[in-house]
Amino acid sequence: MCVPDPLTLFPPWCRPESVLTSSAAFLEPYDLLYDNAVQAFYNGDYRNVVRFMEGALSTHREVRRTRVRCRLRCQDQHPFGKTFSDLRFFDVVLRRAACMNRCIEEKLGAQSVHKVSEDVVQDFNRRIPYNYLQLAYQKLKQTDKAAAAAHTYFQANPEHVEMGQDLEQYKDLQNVREEHFVDREARPHQHSFTAAVRLYDKGDYDAAVSLFEDALLEYYKADVECRALCQGPQKFEGHDHLRYRYSLHELISDHFTQVLHCEHECVRDLATRPGRLSPMENYLPLHYDYLQFAYFKVGRLEEALQCALTYLLFHEGEEFMTDNVDYYREMLGHDGKPREKAAWYLRRHKQELELLLIGSQTMGVEFTEGVMHNILLLCTMLQYLLGGPLIYDSVKLVQDSVALNGTQRVLLDQVISEDESKESVASAVTMAGDGYRGRMSPHTPNEKFEGATVLKTLQYGYEGRVPMKSARLFYDASERARRIIESYFMLNSTLHFSYTHLVCRTAITGQQDHRNDLSHPIHADNCLLDPEANECWKEPPAYTYRDYSALLYLNGDFEGGEFIFTEMDAKTITASVKPKCGRLVGFSSGGENPHGVKAVTSGQRCAVALWFTLDPLFRELERLQADEVILALDTQSVWNQGLNINPKDEL
Repeated sequence: MCVPDPLTLFPPWCRPESVLTSSAAFLEPYDLLYDNAVQAFYNGDYRNVVRFMEGALSTHREVRRTRVRCRLRCQDQHPFGKTFSDLRFFDVVLRRAACMNRCIEEKLGAQSVHKVSEDVVQDFNRRIPYNYLQLAYQKLKQTDKAAAAAHTYFQANPEHVEMGQDLEQYKDLQNVREEHFVDREARPHQHSFTAAVRLYDKGDYDAAVSLFEDALLEYYKADVECRALCQGPQKFEGHDHLRYRYSLHELISDHFTQVLHCEHECVRDLATRPGRLSPMENYLPLHYDYLQFAYFKVGRLEEALQCALTYLLFHEGEEFMTDNVDYYREMLGHDGKPREKAAWYLRRHKQELELLLIGSQTMGVEFTEGVMHNILLLCTMLQYLLGGPLIYDSVKLVQDSVALNGTQRVLLDQVISEDESKESVASAVTMAGDGYRGRMSPHTPNEKFEGATVLKTLQYGYEGRVPMKSARLFYDASERARRIIESYFMLNSTLHFSYTHLVCRTAITGQQDHRNDLSHPIHADNCLLDPEANECWKEPPAYTYRDYSALLYLNGDFEGGEFIFTEMDAKTITASVKPKCGRLVGFSSGGENPHGVKAVTSGQRCAVALWFTLDPLFRELERLQADEVILALDTQSVWNQGLNINPKDEL
């Protein structure tokens, strides 16, 4: 078994096999090539657009590849011993630094030449060069290459309506074939995983096993490369380096913490698809879940047991997998062991976190405010492996994405208590057709829909139509739900309300016999579901700015009304949720989560429907006004002191 480097924690079996060769011809800086390409585009010189832009993309890849290879090679050449003095430690550090400088400059030339602005870095991250390329190739009548560039750009920018339209036009051209629509920046581990899931869903378990194993191999390789890139210069926000007066060891601690934070961000980065802001939940453990069942289906129980035990490293004690392990052990007549790579991977995360916590708590080191902030971030990143915190002690996790057979899904109980639910003012404040442009039965003629907004409920409370305590419950419960969703899915930025709606669906007596419709048809919340094409088009009139959705149920004393997730075909049900008081279902709003509501056949079903956005430009106006009302009430102000309550935008 390999012993990882105590500083870098990179195992030899993850190292890229490629060996560097020296070159006398240095690469041109990719920001210069990019600038030349943009200038050529505006000059109408499309051949030079292609020449310079393809050169920029090639150089960008080579710079990244060279930095990774050099850093890993120099770590192997100058390892840390098991015991060493301060001088030995710094001797290795200095030798590594000199080694990396020589290695990189042999291939790239002076490193200062390849330092680019943050704007250029962001353009390449957003795949902007491919937008220029597809237009240039289009002008040069090279439609096959234009299609590939357009497809590559669209993968990271699915909200770009014009590019989506261009892709549809390319599909209609005779000389453009399906194989031309390739993602030139596809990440091997994600590509293999997606292809493996497709084969798994088709029941081709032998082929799926091979691709899942490839995906794991590529994942661990990508993880090492991502971490190697973290060893470059770091940003010390809030520090004036001309007056930086920390001691040597404090300075090293600060820098090393920045590196650790960057390395933990690799977990999110590797699990985040192009164009998405948040990672696929449970991404790495999900590989082992798929594998254990696929191996079982092809009769390879030894491997099935090993993968099941590996999954339990990430989710210790999870009932369904524990049952599988017991079954495999019984069938085989012996126990097994989890995979060493996954075990080592988790040990490394815990070791890094413990290193920081011991340094700050046990050794009495006074870390700077920035370091402590990063320690908290590391705690959050470790939580990602197991799911984010639920914040409130009373809230219980019922099912995660795996149990709900999807991605970015969660089912929680006790978000509000039974006593709080008794304070519900749903029947007193809801109005028929509210939120549905006045239509009493917008989705089915067999049910009556009534709704209310947060602001309207607070107004009723002030006017004395309902108790103010009850009116505030709607406001407080929705804020509680927002905080839980933001925390559980571990989002990078603040989650804002996009629309909040208290809605009750009531079965109409005498119209329930032989019903075969739904209370709410299958749909997605931020794109137009197209079941026949197996697509979800992120374009108007869909609410494309919505990122996450949630439903908080206020009662369960009715018949029917189950919430359901489906496949993209809008027919195959993947999970069903029975509403009850205090239960919350949360999920990402895209085409990965088509959903609907089964018919309410008796009684009244009430819930708080919540849609959230990561874009502050699309914050809910009424919510902001409700915040003002709450502030006024909390400071003993009165309702009529100039609050401007505008009508809401209809859903």
